Amino acid sequence: MFGNLTSRLEETFRRLRGRGKLTEADIDLAMREVRLALLEADVNYRVVKDFTAKVKERAKGQEVLSSITPAQLVIKIVYDELVELMGQKESKLNFAPTPPTVVMLCGLQGAGKTTTAAKLATLLRKQGRKPLLVAADIYRPAAVKQLEVLGKQISVPVFHIPGASPVELAQAARENAKTQGQDVVLIDTAGRLQIDQTMMQELAAIDQLVSPDEILLVVDAMTGQEAVEVAKTFNDRLSLDGVILTKLDGDARGGAALSIRSVVGAPIKFAATGEKLDALETFHPDRMASRILGMGDVVTLVEKAQQAVDLQKAKEMESRLRKAQFTLDDFLTQLEQMKKMGPLDQLLGMLPGAGSKALKNIQVDEKHLDRIEAIINSMTRKERVNPNLIDGSRKRRIATGSGTRVQDVNRLLKDFEQTRKLLKQFTTGRGGKGFPFGLQ
Repeated sequence: MFGNLTSRLEETFRRLRGRGKLTEADIDLAMREVRLALLEADVNYRVVKDFTAKVKERAKGQEVLSSITPAQLVIKIVYDELVELMGQKESKLNFAPTPPTVVMLCGLQGAGKTTTAAKLATLLRKQGRKPLLVAADIYRPAAVKQLEVLGKQISVPVFHIPGASPVELAQAARENAKTQGQDVVLIDTAGRLQIDQTMMQELAAIDQLVSPDEILLVVDAMTGQEAVEVAKTFNDRLSLDGVILTKLDGDARGGAALSIRSVVGAPIKFAATGEKLDALETFHPDRMASRILGMGDVVTLVEKAQQAVDLQKAKEMESRLRKAQFTLDDFLTQLEQMKKMGPLDQLLGMLPGAGSKALKNIQVDEKHLDRIEAIINSMTRKERVNPNLIDGSRKRRIATGSGTRVQDVNRLLKDFEQTRKLLKQFTTGRGGKGFPFGLQ
């Protein structure tokens, strides 16, 4: 999402690095570029003005001007101010002392409330919670059915009473959760194409009679500054506890993420980074600031890897590699675990220097990975263990079974053989103890 902003800021800081020492004129010019970059990213004008003023004030301090590496200090100042702008640290859900915790999701139609409710339920389940989804959007056609389908996919119960009003549904769901042992109630409320009195009165009634522990606004990051205005209006009526940004994986310019907390005062608690129901992350201001400045987000990358990797399989793989054993089954296992971590373009975006030309020019073809998976799945068990068995007729059979071409099968076998040779060199390196240079 922040691709253009990251590129602009990196170019600005690259010019600063060329200076031995910075003058006030250098800082003024850099801040002008930063201001333009933020405005192009659709960040609120007042937020940009305050942000650049704070950075300029700190950057013109004697410590920076007399520093041996002033450019790095300026970058550090920009990083600190970005973190401050987005909330300093992650903002967690406030759970009620006595269950259930009631969370009301609100927002305009099309922001993705219903899907976000299911994503939040998925995240809470991973944390050991027992959520209950409440279908309180009784106006949008098929909204109740949509939530029921999503609930079934993630094995989370969905509460609904035909004919009941949203307020009645919210009250009954809370009582039902108490008796059924659910500790978090997620209320999916109705939205409109634009803010109107009927919607706001209904939300205010739920707030008054049910007293949710958390009121979270779901906003579409693609709408830019409009999202900020929507958040401000909702906050004036409901006193929001937090915001969930959706479609953060799209081509939005990032203005909503950088503006909402400063304008509204409510923290961004979660961000949706994809369409899958596990694509909801806790929003970390420091990690987001690091991504914006092209420093990557290695912490999130490691967390994703820990969630995706099966430790038992990893130990088995280590043992096989030490014995110089590597089959197409192993290749497929690694591919499946990598896909669990999320889209490859997002993973590349978490690497330091993600905005560099080298990484930006990498073309990620997710369909190619699907083709590899289909080809391996079309092989017999013996063929996976011993690819040397695969002759011309077998290649034609595999290509037909996987819906690919014989050339694709040849390419996979060639890439696999090169990978196996590389691993063999690595595990039987110069040290002669299983790893290169004798490292264990």
